[in-house]
Amino acid sequence: MFASLDKHIERILKADLPASGEIQQFFLPQELKKKENLLVEGKVCKANYFVVQGCLRMFFVNDKGIEQTVQFALENWWLADYTSFSSGSPSGFYIQAVEKTKVLSLTHNAQEKLLKQHPQLERYFRLVHQRAHAAAQFRIKGLYGNSREVLYHQFVQRYPEFVQRIPQYLLASFLGITPEYLSELRRRAVS
Repeated sequence: MFASLDKHIERILKADLPASGEIQQFFLPQELKKKENLLVEGKVCKANYFVVQGCLRMFFVNDKGIEQTVQFALENWWLADYTSFSSGSPSGFYIQAVEKTKVLSLTHNAQEKLLKQHPQLERYFRLVHQRAHAAAQFRIKGLYGNSREVLYHQFVQRYPEFVQRIPQYLLASFLGITPEYLSELRRRAVS
C-alpha cells in the first residue's frame, strides 16, 4: 500500500524522499467497503486520508435533507475536513467510500511527529495543499461563472476518469444538478 504514497511524494518533491520504512510507521492502512463512512457530521476529523485504491467523497446534508457532494478523491489524492482536522472541532461533513477503497490514514499527532522527523515533507504537504486550494478556487469560479452544462463539460474534459467511475447521482450532486438533467446533458453530448 505504501508504494503509491512513496511515488506520489517523489513525484511532487522531485527529489529523494525518506526511506519508505521511516514514514510507514506514521500511517494506518484501512480498507473500506462501498458506502462506509470515514467521517460523520458532528464528529472530529481525526485523520488526513491518502487514497491508495478506490474513491472517497466528502459531502454534507443540506436543510432539505439532500446530500451535496463537495469533493471527490481518487487514487493518489488526499482528503480530510481540514478545519476539523487542524482545530479538533466537530465536522460539518461526511467522508464516505464511493467504492471499495484502501486508504492510508495519518492522524494529526502522527503528522506532527512525521513532519518533525522529516521536515522536507513540510514542502510536500504545502504543495499538495496549494494544488487542492487552486482546484477549489477553480471550482468556485466555475460555480459562479458558468452554466451547469458548461460545468459538466469542463468536468468531463478535466476528469474523464471520474465520469467512468462515479455513479450518476453523485456526479449530479457534485455539479449541483439533478440526475435527470445530467442524463439529458449526457444524451446531448452523444448526439
